[in-house]
Amino acid sequence: MCYDAAQLAFRVYKEAVRLEASKEEINRLRERWKQLEKVHTNYYHISGFQHPKLLAYHLDKDDSLDIDHFYWGLIPKWAKDEEHAEKIWNSTINARSESLSEKPSFRDAYLKHRCLIPLQGFYEHHHSHGKSFPYFIREHKKEVMFVAGIFDEWLNKNTGELVRSMSVVTTRGNNKMATIHNNPKLDEPRMPLILEDSSARKWLNEPEVVLSEFNGENLQLNSWTVRKLRGKQYAGNTKKAWEKYNYGELNDHQKLF
Repeated sequence: MCYDAAQLAFRVYKEAVRLEASKEEINRLRERWKQLEKVHTNYYHISGFQHPKLLAYHLDKDDSLDIDHFYWGLIPKWAKDEEHAEKIWNSTINARSESLSEKPSFRDAYLKHRCLIPLQGFYEHHHSHGKSFPYFIREHKKEVMFVAGIFDEWLNKNTGELVRSMSVVTTRGNNKMATIHNNPKLDEPRMPLILEDSSARKWLNEPEVVLSEFNGENLQLNSWTVRKLRGKQYAGNTKKAWEKYNYGELNDHQKLF
């Protein structure tokens, strides 16, 4: 699961170099970013249930790399009206990789509209002694990780707005995540589908290959406990949200990480 994330976007277009973007694509992304940065919000912490607009790379009609804002929480194009759309998008924040081609909400998006979401990191909760403790997780030695996503476009007939929205694709958690994401209500640990640079762009063209070759154990992830993401202790959308915070009652457990 991935319901909380961090995304900063200063000159995010430069990350496209890792996607083997051509000079032409980089130049176009730079110009596109000049438009997007005027309305973009940097997120040190944001919940998917707030349905923020996040930046994501995708392919345009000419198969060239593009970047846009997408609401977090996918609204499929067949949603009947605003009420129907609102009911759907709280259950489409994440999309399980194992059932992308089966679920009606995700099937068309998976087949036709895939994207890459650049994140600084994401948050998960560790459960211990009847309490939950938030962790911030990011890729080792990388300021930005590429997370697989799918998106769709829905026409709001009341307003005429074409709403672009996306889901974060998740997969079974690796051994590292298993020590953190231990929610007793779940059958297994989960984590976002984090892609290495060599396979990131391939997700946009050959998703089935990426899914068949993915090995989460190859990922090097760093993690640490942070302040509570809800309630009085919540630091808000500030850098404090992902700063290390020690819970004395978890000292013994932290030695594992």
